Amino acid sequence: MPALPELRELERIIKLGKPYLDVDILCEIDVQHKRFPVYKLTMGNPDPQLPAIGFFGGIHGLERIGTQVLLSFLRGLITRLSWDKGLQHMLQEVRLVFMPLINPGGMWRATRSNPNGVDLMRNAPVQAENKVPFLLGGHRLSPHLPWYRGPEGAEMEAENIALCRTVKEELLSRQFSLAIDCHSGFGLRDRVWFPHAHSIHPIPNLADILALEELFQQTHPNHHYLFEPQSLQYQTHGDVWDYLYLQALESPEKTFLPLTLEMGSWIWVKKNPRQLFSRHGMFNPVAEHRLHRVLRRHTSWLDFLMRAACGHQDWMAQGPTRLRLQERAVARWYRP
Repeated sequence: MPALPELRELERIIKLGKPYLDVDILCEIDVQHKRFPVYKLTMGNPDPQLPAIGFFGGIHGLERIGTQVLLSFLRGLITRLSWDKGLQHMLQEVRLVFMPLINPGGMWRATRSNPNGVDLMRNAPVQAENKVPFLLGGHRLSPHLPWYRGPEGAEMEAENIALCRTVKEELLSRQFSLAIDCHSGFGLRDRVWFPHAHSIHPIPNLADILALEELFQQTHPNHHYLFEPQSLQYQTHGDVWDYLYLQALESPEKTFLPLTLEMGSWIWVKKNPRQLFSRHGMFNPVAEHRLHRVLRRHTSWLDFLMRAACGHQDWMAQGPTRLRLQERAVARWYRP
């Protein structure tokens, strides 16, 4: 097995969680005569009538901290299941899906892109409605430049095909589902982004996003996250979560809420400017104590999302209340 610490830790967790986990290898990525598996792990009740939440990470190979946060959270769940009656009961009412390391080839090569030079978050067949930032918004100039979308007309990369198949089978098939995708690298704050990335228009589920944020504020009043649509910062072509969300809208009787945790890596660089001289240091906490702090910091957020998915019927608004939430959300995020 190639030397990739995150992959080794994932496989240790798989062994530890053998009584509780269903494990599939969705595809294998070849890099310089090495083969890296892309794992899907599921736990909880598989009943398709129940809600589900998906935890995703490692889409960008440089952003190792996203995978590390998910692995830490997953290990905690596994170790609690032997004694935590509350967690055991909860998992009878919800399905958990994990893909903590979607781009193992890119992580092994220490690149944002996959081994083909394609940025997996610019690779879906979605075109931005307005002008996007040069290069950053996605382009087809060359795989040697960052944010490359892939060749015109080509199917999505194998990693994205595995991701989309998992979301369609495990999440979009249910009446309610959540997804959280863990990234790092933008700004001095930890942000929670929601669609769209390709358009400045509000999404139909904006009321649900606001209701979820207000529920989190009530239960974690001192939280540090900034909720906002990604398009408030910049627009992109090819966003895979926009692609999946647009497919979910074809079944309006169902609810799918895809979220992105964008950890603010500039915080770590500000505290240690020497990290700027390392590609790894620009996107990940380097100091050991800071890494441990980050791993602890997001556990309550991931646990909250799991519980919110399980109890969604008790916090999602209906009727006039939902309309008022939608109006407040539009006024907050979309009006100057």
